[in-house]
Amino acid sequence: MNIELTEKEFRRLLDLIYIGNWILNSTRGDDRFEDYDNLQEKFFRLAGKNGLKSLVESYMGHYFPSKAYEEGGIHEAIADYEDAIFFDILAEELARRDMLDENVNQEDVAELSARMNDYMSEFEKNGIDRLTVEER
Repeated sequence: MNIELTEKEFRRLLDLIYIGNWILNSTRGDDRFEDYDNLQEKFFRLAGKNGLKSLVESYMGHYFPSKAYEEGGIHEAIADYEDAIFFDILAEELARRDMLDENVNQEDVAELSARMNDYMSEFEKNGIDRLTVEER
């Protein structure tokens, strides 16, 4: 298979590969999906051969994203995503807890949505500063 990409498109593809691999593997410890690591390595090796050497480091025949790449804003993008997802999930989980039902049915969707919106408004104003945990 051959795909023609501009340098800018290839650079964006590197970001997508890195982000995808980060989501799949960053929390897995030694139980990583190696095929995703290998694919990422393949594309970073290609980057080094195609004018993007500053994005790549090699060690013992393996190719990795360089420190410059990793410090160039990619982790800020990942953190923005993680923050958004954190608050979305937290709002839904709290709303479901308030409704005493994780399996909300069709009739309850409007109430669930309203409760989630209330939590999201709170998080937008105060983050988690006013969140407390009480022992029951």
